[in-house]
Amino acid sequence: MSTRGRFGPLVGAIDEGTSSARFLVFAANTGEVLTYHQEQVTQICPKEGWVEQDPFEILTKVKNCVETSIDHLKKLDIDPGDIVSIGLTNQRETTIVWDPLTGKPLYNAIVWLDVRNADTVDQMRSKIYGKKAETLKTISGLPISTYFSALKLRWLLDNVPEVKTAVEQKRCFFGTVDTWLIWNLTGGVHGGLHITDVTNASRTMLMSLQTLQWDPMLCRFFDIPMSVLPQIRSSSEIYGYLAETSLRGVPISGCLGDQQAALVGQMCWKQGQAKNTYGTGCFLLYNTGTAIVQSTHGLLTTVAYKLGKNSPAIYALEGSVAVAGAAISWLRDNLHILSDVNITAELAQAASSTGQVMFVPAFSGLYAPYWRNDARGLIFGISEETKKEHLVKAALEAVCFQTRDILEAMNQDCGIPLTKLLVDGGMTVNSYAMQLQADLCGIPVVHPWMFEATALGAAMAAGSAEGIDVWDLKNMQPVPSDTYLPAISDDERDLRYAKWKMAIHRSIGWDLEASPNSSQNNNSSNGTDNILKLMPCGVFLMSSISLILLSQHFTC
Repeated sequence: MSTRGRFGPLVGAIDEGTSSARFLVFAANTGEVLTYHQEQVTQICPKEGWVEQDPFEILTKVKNCVETSIDHLKKLDIDPGDIVSIGLTNQRETTIVWDPLTGKPLYNAIVWLDVRNADTVDQMRSKIYGKKAETLKTISGLPISTYFSALKLRWLLDNVPEVKTAVEQKRCFFGTVDTWLIWNLTGGVHGGLHITDVTNASRTMLMSLQTLQWDPMLCRFFDIPMSVLPQIRSSSEIYGYLAETSLRGVPISGCLGDQQAALVGQMCWKQGQAKNTYGTGCFLLYNTGTAIVQSTHGLLTTVAYKLGKNSPAIYALEGSVAVAGAAISWLRDNLHILSDVNITAELAQAASSTGQVMFVPAFSGLYAPYWRNDARGLIFGISEETKKEHLVKAALEAVCFQTRDILEAMNQDCGIPLTKLLVDGGMTVNSYAMQLQADLCGIPVVHPWMFEATALGAAMAAGSAEGIDVWDLKNMQPVPSDTYLPAISDDERDLRYAKWKMAIHRSIGWDLEASPNSSQNNNSSNGTDNILKLMPCGVFLMSSISLILLSQHFTC
């Protein structure tokens, strides 16, 4: 291992998330964060269900973060020349199209949360017959949903004349955020690299999990020309060199979607290990090793990482929750019952035990394991004694209940229940929420003290790449952690979960304008099927009468 400077070789990590861009500098010898800078990225919501960002703002904020962090290093008397490589991690599925001759975006970035393409989803499903739906899912690991990049790109081709014209003139590049950043940072119109890595490509619904290449059949099904797609590379190799910022000439040698980066940062190397990241959404990944496990309980099959050109691909099952931290932000920004998201624990603890409020934050539908675009957010159990404290507590519980939904599905898909859950992300600083998670799931929740798991994973991939070799993945030691143990009885846990399932059932079918075909999960079962499958036997007995009565009024 190289011994540059007093901290040894350094590795930078670009972390471009849904709400902010950051640049962090790690010491490769210790994994310590030496400095960082973060800037918020604006979300643009021109219509209900539409979420966009300005691609140029994303790029500018990333450059600003790099330059400010370099200034911090200099003030700390650390030589920026000690940075030997850069890793990148990014919000996934967010879709960008641009003209490679001018470098200008052809439209705003369509963020992963956006659901404008619901009609496109219905059109694609209308093309499916017989076993074709199962075939598509087997190839890509994903259901047809508004979530994935192929459906967003199809919407752009159908609804934005500039994009259609650019494709016809062979002047259109498509990419997720990693592709857009790497292309610009390695030269842009002057020879920028049009590439992505296997983890981001696996979220487009256009890549074969078997071949790790763009699949011709999937591209024909979505009618997307392969000429617009970037080259797929491994998650850890020297792709090219920075042509922008004061780090010009430093290699970019690591790239992972943010949730896969967190799995690497949490060192979930073994089959059966899992982590949950709490951010705008909530994402639980379960390492399945080199086996491609097709879920029958509403989960996604995805690539976890491929750390080198000649290394095997490691796969994962993933449960994706659309709204986690976003529910807390909604209480602050829309209802104005919070002045600061950091006081949620204090407010939740102050909630009286009288009654129980349930909050299903299905603002634009439900992701795993239900996959229902017609679900909508609902709040139940309000009485004259309900206060803002109850709503805050219900929002935190909603995040934890959604995580349990995913754990129940994973237990049934894999046959071996998790014995502990590793956690990371912004909400994990809330000790009340983490204890709540342990209570409602019934397993220990382990929170490593290394808060920056996502950026760390990107740095680890970059620093361990062939030709860089400053990060020794094999001999990394687990970092210290806090462990939260369940503190309520099984009966109380199951009773509270039964109420959650009843609330979920009521939320499904609420949007009567949504297509009845919006129900979609990995085995084509409907929302009610998943509610019943994931409900423990005792819970089912307590809730079956209510579910039968409700089924007369709600389409499932």
